[in-house]
Amino acid sequence: MKHTPIADRGLSLIELMFAMAIAATLAAVAIPVSTTTLDDFRARSAARHVAQRIARLRAEAVKRSSFVGLRFVASGSDYSYATYADGNHNGIRSADVASGADPRLNSPELLAWNFPGIRFGIAPGIPDADNQPVSSQDGVRIGSARILSMNPDGSATPGTVYIVSLKGAQYAVRVLGATGRTRVLKFDRISNRWVEQ
Repeated sequence: MKHTPIADRGLSLIELMFAMAIAATLAAVAIPVSTTTLDDFRARSAARHVAQRIARLRAEAVKRSSFVGLRFVASGSDYSYATYADGNHNGIRSADVASGADPRLNSPELLAWNFPGIRFGIAPGIPDADNQPVSSQDGVRIGSARILSMNPDGSATPGTVYIVSLKGAQYAVRVLGATGRTRVLKFDRISNRWVEQ
């Protein structure tokens, strides 16, 4: 009698069902981890996008030898933002933007257009970047006019914009006034503090 090698016998229905059950269990465990990782990746990418946008704005102000600003406008629970140039040599001002004296250089945009589920804001229970309690979830903390102005000498309006995801990944882009440089921070929920990225 000729024996069939074990490798050629195939799988029984029970063995196949057992293997599929293991695969389904592993997939079910991996999906939440993957969505959380993707959520954090989008928030981090959005923070870096904003930091790079501010760095380009700084270079543009130096190149033009004129003020250039990023203006944030409330749009529901979020903010849109667009770049403006100083058209009358007195800085970027809300009144000049409204009159057209300070022209807009690009169309307004929202973070969610490029980073789905991401917006400007602070998640409940998270302190600001100075570890102080916050009284509102407003994510744009740059002066009362919400204009981040870059000076021709490289300095800037100081402040911080906060970026949050649907699942609560929290980032901040801090602008240093004297140098106009940015720092990207992430709120680490394990250590309960902000850490530089």
